[in-house]
Amino acid sequence: MILEPDDLAAMCSAVRDFTETHVAPHAVEWDEHKHFPVDVIRAAGALGVGGMCVGEDVGGAGLGRAESVRVFEELARGCPSIAAYVSIHSMVTLMIDSHGTADQRSQWVKPMTDMTMLGSYCLTEPGAGSDAASLSTSARRDADGSSWVLEGTKQFISGAGAADVYVVMARTSDDGAHGITAFIVPADAKGLSFGPNERKMGWNAQPTRQVVLEGVRVHDDAVLGGVGGGFGVAMKALDGGRLSIAACSLGGAQWAIDQTVEHLRTREAFGSPLLSQQGLRFKLADAQTQLEAARSLLHRAADAVDAREPDAVTFCAMAKKFVTEAASDAANTALQLHGGYGYLSEYGIEKVVRDLRVHQILEGANEIMQVIISRSFDEPQRASTKVGA
Repeated sequence: MILEPDDLAAMCSAVRDFTETHVAPHAVEWDEHKHFPVDVIRAAGALGVGGMCVGEDVGGAGLGRAESVRVFEELARGCPSIAAYVSIHSMVTLMIDSHGTADQRSQWVKPMTDMTMLGSYCLTEPGAGSDAASLSTSARRDADGSSWVLEGTKQFISGAGAADVYVVMARTSDDGAHGITAFIVPADAKGLSFGPNERKMGWNAQPTRQVVLEGVRVHDDAVLGGVGGGFGVAMKALDGGRLSIAACSLGGAQWAIDQTVEHLRTREAFGSPLLSQQGLRFKLADAQTQLEAARSLLHRAADAVDAREPDAVTFCAMAKKFVTEAASDAANTALQLHGGYGYLSEYGIEKVVRDLRVHQILEGANEIMQVIISRSFDEPQRASTKVGA
């Protein structure tokens, strides 16, 4: 479903109001105390952000990526860390909606869309980062064939320990990427445990922990997307996830630049407001130009996904790489232009710099995005990549 411009503007406005009231005023405190505001995140479910792209028959909004990236940008203006977690939760919800059986969709998607249940995505492992197809977490049939037994450890899992459901990629055969299966694992599954919360440079307002599976037993109704179909499920989800995380980068960086404009307007030096200094204005002009270019590429990639263009994967990789790097540079510019105040935690600028840095690593490191983009050179140039297409 494509929203009319007025309806999309109203939804973005509602998210911005929620963010300004319930998120932004507390973001620095949450970061300082490493607090995951589950109550606020669940409250955001009433806005529909937990299932924007999910089918309407299970409570979702049925929106396209072109709409969802605009909403995530708004949410990230308050706190990129919280917005990023919501984007990951939304990705997990959409995975179950897109690949689940009727019973799985009925059981899981509605409460996840409402965000009364939170989800986590479990792909990365301690020994398998960018090479996701080499994961070693296993799922084997038990002796009587009535269930699957999962063994292994997942690394860098957002929301781990606080989430209610985990979509876990596990190896069910030795057939490389074709031997991976996705499983829906509830938080109360026996044998499921979590490592300590990781100490991180940023993203302190959400937990990042290991997910440890020791003899976790699930039945066939936990298989998502068919036995052996897990790698495809995981990779398809990442295309949309990359757009969402790029949107979170854009929102955080735009907030930082907006704050910088106000800071320079109110601070005086050499007898006039800092905003009147041409050298500083030019730095702002460059940063804003980069953000607008990033926004355009992000929206182009989102349109490609919605239209199911054959090179949508390439566009997603381009957008993820360019937007996260441009946003990180803009946030760093904002810190520099704040002077010493930018280095103080109370202004929130240094928090955004720290939060955005990891966006160049997760959902596929930007070096992997270069690999994906470069694969397009092996195919004939498609019309959709040409100017004006």
